[in-house]
Amino acid sequence: MSQDNIIDFKKHLEAKSSKSTKTVKRPRAQAPDPALVLDMTARRSEMLLSERREVRRTILTEFVGAFVILPNLGLKKVALYDISENGVAFDLNENEGRFKKGEEVAMRVYLNHKTYFSFLVTMKNAQYIEDECISRHGGEFVKGSVNDEALYHFIKFIETVSASLETDTGDVMVSNLND
Repeated sequence: MSQDNIIDFKKHLEAKSSKSTKTVKRPRAQAPDPALVLDMTARRSEMLLSERREVRRTILTEFVGAFVILPNLGLKKVALYDISENGVAFDLNENEGRFKKGEEVAMRVYLNHKTYFSFLVTMKNAQYIEDECISRHGGEFVKGSVNDEALYHFIKFIETVSASLETDTGDVMVSNLND
């Protein structure tokens, strides 16, 4: 590689600054800080460590069917958002109402259209997410209630499976079907 196609920015900057007749000196305290390059992996790790949750949560968007049981109204479908050893977060459409903090709610998780297990949750918060037109609820599992052990194993199952989930992009083809 020849040296004639390389631009030397130092010489260019020196030439430009020597041509300038007006020199403005800044006080040292006002000098801009040099730009820092952030390692996003380290930044993400910091954010995860500073997260206020005590246990790892698993994001569950549309993984299993979940319902809340409303007295005198029956089952209302909810979208599970995440789950951890301590509780669950789920979404309700904006026109379906909102649970109150402290309210105890019975929930069911369906593994198919007929098979489910139920558990109790005490609502800890609810917030409206305008962009998605939903109310996201966060609840804590009621310990010592129905299906405690099943719930514990279900959460461990979800955590284990979700660590190795992949998205089907249609890349696998079946061959020799007509043989």
